[in-house]
Amino acid sequence: MRCFVAVVPPPEATEHLDEFLDVRRAAAPFRWTLPEQVHVTLAFLGQVSDHHLDELAERLTRAAARRRRFETRITGGGAFPHVAGARVLWAGLELDEATRLELRRLAEGSRAAATRTGIEVDGQRFRPHLTVARMGRPVGVTSWVGVLESYAGPAWPVETITLLQSHLGQGPGGRPRYDVLGEFPLE
Repeated sequence: MRCFVAVVPPPEATEHLDEFLDVRRAAAPFRWTLPEQVHVTLAFLGQVSDHHLDELAERLTRAAARRRRFETRITGGGAFPHVAGARVLWAGLELDEATRLELRRLAEGSRAAATRTGIEVDGQRFRPHLTVARMGRPVGVTSWVGVLESYAGPAWPVETITLLQSHLGQGPGGRPRYDVLGEFPLE
């Protein structure tokens, strides 16, 4: 099964972002992320066998318990690979030095939990973000990044990490559908 570990903002935070973007979406034919799919990927696990799930859950429980809870908010934004030829438009998180370190360590712990379980992890560098839109071809999004830079959502506590299974093409409009396989509390 295709899985990933993520920080999932509460509905109040994603709905606030959705309301902010809603009045602006008609201006761009992007494939917009649904509010219930907004998350910060800590570790993308690709294919996970059923027989690995129990051990992975145990290791994620320990990894999460080593990290402290913290507060953040969705704010700002950017684009991958760059604003002049973007394929992904993203929102950022408000993180000071300490919370940025906690989030990075959550990602490292999640990746280590999967690797020690025998699961291959996508090796890309961790860059905390929440995907808000995807483009079918590279597009200049300088003005959209400017719009996101003006956004600051409500504060919310990061209290858990979540293991999700992704079912490609089974969600609304051919998007993926996510099922929660487990939630693991932080200290």
